[in-house]
Amino acid sequence: MTSNSTIDLNNPSLIRQKGIEALTDALGPLGMVKFMQQFGGGTGDYTKERKELLAGITMDDFNRWCEENDKGEGQ
Repeated sequence: MTSNSTIDLNNPSLIRQKGIEALTDALGPLGMVKFMQQFGGGTGDYTKERKELLAGITMDDFNRWCEENDKGEGQ
């Protein structure tokens, strides 16, 4: 395996290439793909959507919802 001293760590394209090569060497092509699928990027703006979804909801609202929906699991 190549040491970090010979890889330009300021080059995202090269880092990605070397990373995929390392994963392929360690896991095989199918294993590399399955590993990469675990890190799907997703879409949208999570922070903005969360603020919109939770607008006007207080901790009291949340606690009340939890109490109303408690199924006694884990007790």
